[in-house]
Amino acid sequence: MFDTHCHLNFKAFKKILPEIITSAQEEGVANILIPGTDVKTSKDGIFIAEQYDWMYVAVGIHPHHVMKYLRRYAEPSSASANEIPDLVRNDVKEIESLLHHPKVKAVGEIGLDKHVYEQTVYEEYNVDGAFIELQKELFKKQLHLALEYDKSLILHNREAIEDLIPILKENWDDKLKGKTVLHCCEPLEELLSFAKEHQIYMGVDGDITFIEAKQQFITQVPAELLVLETDSPFLLPEPLRSQKKYPNKPANIKIVAETVAKLRNIPVEELIEQTSENAKRLFSII
Repeated sequence: MFDTHCHLNFKAFKKILPEIITSAQEEGVANILIPGTDVKTSKDGIFIAEQYDWMYVAVGIHPHHVMKYLRRYAEPSSASANEIPDLVRNDVKEIESLLHHPKVKAVGEIGLDKHVYEQTVYEEYNVDGAFIELQKELFKKQLHLALEYDKSLILHNREAIEDLIPILKENWDDKLKGKTVLHCCEPLEELLSFAKEHQIYMGVDGDITFIEAKQQFITQVPAELLVLETDSPFLLPEPLRSQKKYPNKPANIKIVAETVAKLRNIPVEELIEQTSENAKRLFSII
């Protein structure tokens, strides 16, 4: 199995990483891609993947972390209005420098996010116009890095399809066909239509075990555009979710595979073979 989205670079795994990796291998996980969410986690992902020849990395700045630029802007002692573009530009340059590393297969996870989080590291998290506009600018900058360096693209979209699709259409290049994935894809017909038209893969996670809309949606996704992911340490699948067996871990991708295979009425072995081949094509590993 190929876990195409697993945050081994997050602090939830810091003290237990070796056993998490061992358990993944024991359950049949053959490959893992570790996505970054900011400069630090991107570098941490590279450090981890360097120790395992079957792991790969994506580097990028998650839209949620755009808030840090706005927060610093709101503190006159630490930044002025003229410095905001520099703060963004400096981080983008750091992400760009990481794209030369042989372990880095993609830019991600990047995109747009309008969700109002109950828990966040940012004390005054406010989804307003300034936040969304800066998300858009950072998204476009990183999208063009993927094009410039011929990397794959991991897209994050949460409650922002009305802005995501126009940006993708405006900046689309056929070089991204077959090299882009909608991580933890929302069950929206418009997204599915766009994905089919542009040969974009769709990632399915542990929430497939408890969100009915996603269960219905996944049966409509073409087999050649489907990849598996855990989004560890998040999105713990059932029955582990009810049992509160946190954190989620890459070994649990087996539950995702079994659930999707049952929903699609195919043998799990067939589902695993197809999604693993898809993932390798997505990240140009084969």
